Amino acid sequence: MFLGRHQHNLDDKGRLALPAKYRDQLQDGVVLTRGFDACLLVYPMAAWTPLAERVSQLSIGDPDARTLRRMLFANATDAQLDRQGRILVPGDLRGHAGLDREAIVVGMHTFIEIWSPEGWTAQSEKVERDGPSIAERLATLV
Repeated sequence: MFLGRHQHNLDDKGRLALPAKYRDQLQDGVVLTRGFDACLLVYPMAAWTPLAERVSQLSIGDPDARTLRRMLFANATDAQLDRQGRILVPGDLRGHAGLDREAIVVGMHTFIEIWSPEGWTAQSEKVERDGPSIAERLATLV
C-alpha cells in the first residue's frame, strides 16, 4: 500500500529515488506513464497488469476508449529500480509533469503519482477548495 507525500530530487540523468518505504512493493518492476492530470503515474506490475487488461477490453469502436488506451500505453515505459531505489524518468514524461529538479511523490494506495512542486501545490489548493463538496457528492458511492 502506498500512502503519504514525499519530496525527492531528480538527478542530472533524470533518475528519481522513490521513498524507501515503497521499494519492497516495487521490486518486481514498475510501469511509469502519463497521468490524467499534469503528473506521472507509477504502477507496480501487480497493479498494472489488471488495469492494462481492463483497458484493453474496452471497445476500440469507442473514441474515448481509444483515447484512454493511447494515453496510458503510448506513453508508458517499464522500469526496474536500481540499487539506490531510483527509476529513470524519460524526458517526455518529465516534460508532461513539468519536472525539473524536484518532485513530489504521492502514495495513492495501489499506485504512485509524481508531481512537480507547483503542480502539487495547485492540486492541494483544489482539494482545500473543492474537497468537502466532492466528498459529499461521492459519499453515496461507498
